[in-house]
Amino acid sequence: MKLKRMEDSVEIPGGMQASIENSIISIKGSKGELKKSFRCPTVSIEKKDNKLIVFAENATKREKKMIGSFIAHIKNMVKGAKEGHKYRLKICSGHFPMNVSMSGKDFIVKNFLGEKIPRVLRLKEGVSVKIDGQEVVVDSCNKELAGQTAADIEKLTTIKGRDRRVFQDGIYIINKDGKDMMV
Repeated sequence: MKLKRMEDSVEIPGGMQASIENSIISIKGSKGELKKSFRCPTVSIEKKDNKLIVFAENATKREKKMIGSFIAHIKNMVKGAKEGHKYRLKICSGHFPMNVSMSGKDFIVKNFLGEKIPRVLRLKEGVSVKIDGQEVVVDSCNKELAGQTAADIEKLTTIKGRDRRVFQDGIYIINKDGKDMMV
């Protein structure tokens, strides 16, 4: 069913700035600045006072989905620019003592399952990683970068050719930006 006009809005908190230029939304906050392109010919975005309004004329099912997606992305940008996004990972080593360290922008895992060659991950710009005992904390104002970095760290310790029920060593995500994964 088509709607004449469908709209939704996101409130921009005080102390933050938002601007729109050529379908690119820029949000500045205490943690940093985020820019993202929102291009869809049937969905428009405008700024009124301290609100970003996403709307579509003669909205079909496709436009309703696009408006919902745009709103979710804008809310993540606002939260990231204000508070940041944190992912937590747990280091689990049962067979061999694994050594995890940072060297500049490289995340290094040594002695994983007794391997002689260390596994290295080059971190992307805008992401900080801290190692605190048996936990790794990934922090960024961009949710997509933080999530992708956490997934890359988890994938770095993928075990191939061994029984996963016996060899449960690795680095695993235990908290996705406020959502507990494991109890």
